[in-house]
Amino acid sequence: MFKLNDYVVYGLTGVCQIVDICKDEYSCSNDIEYYVLTPVFSDNMTIKIPVNNPNIMMRAIVTKNDALSLIDAMPEIETIYIEDERQRSNNFKAALKTGKTEEWIRIIKTLHLEKEAKSGIGKNLTKTDEDILNNAEKHLNQEFAIALNISPDQVVDYILERISLN
Repeated sequence: MFKLNDYVVYGLTGVCQIVDICKDEYSCSNDIEYYVLTPVFSDNMTIKIPVNNPNIMMRAIVTKNDALSLIDAMPEIETIYIEDERQRSNNFKAALKTGKTEEWIRIIKTLHLEKEAKSGIGKNLTKTDEDILNNAEKHLNQEFAIALNISPDQVVDYILERISLN
């Protein structure tokens, strides 16, 4: 069970903070507890989800040590590019939905390498690939920002600097 003020990754919403744990005042049976979440990097949104719902995709954010280990492992992470555009899109979208940081890194690395290769011959990523890349980067940067106590805008430079030191 999470505690008040914990940071969590909630589905594809991204990093949220638990701002309250309460019972539903409108429920007939007043015994269901809810987490009240607010996305850390967006305004005017509150999410209320049952505490004991096993179908909710919510997990604690990575620790600083986990984030550093993931960054250190990035050069060895294998890419997963699939030539068939529809199959690639489906696989990447499924990987995004897992909420697993390692999968986001794999997508980002794969699509950055593909983007680099395409730009060398004057081409761009497909719109779908670009959207998936942006989504994966947003989620990773938000989570690492909280774990490393920096802003999301500083995450890429932090990663590049750390990788270049190893």
